[in-house]
Amino acid sequence: MARRCELTGKGVMVGNKVSHALNRTRRRFLPNLVNVSLLSDALGRTVKLRISANALRSVEHRGGLDAFLLKASDDELSLRAQDLKKEVRAALAS
Repeated sequence: MARRCELTGKGVMVGNKVSHALNRTRRRFLPNLVNVSLLSDALGRTVKLRISANALRSVEHRGGLDAFLLKASDDELSLRAQDLKKEVRAALAS
């Protein structure tokens, strides 16, 4: 399972761990991923996603999963989230 947020595309970053003596060794910064079930109003069901805690805050701020998906660009969404976006757009059109 990839360590990447399905909604924002946030992934692993690399950098240096710097000691008090300024010795530098490589380290990884992992995103804070959580498994959540979000309710889609347009689809009328819950959707299980693995997203970052920051993305969860963004979803709540934008007014729910549907609003977040419609505003997000396809470049940052995972394939599964892109399929969800198409389903939401089709459900809202009909």
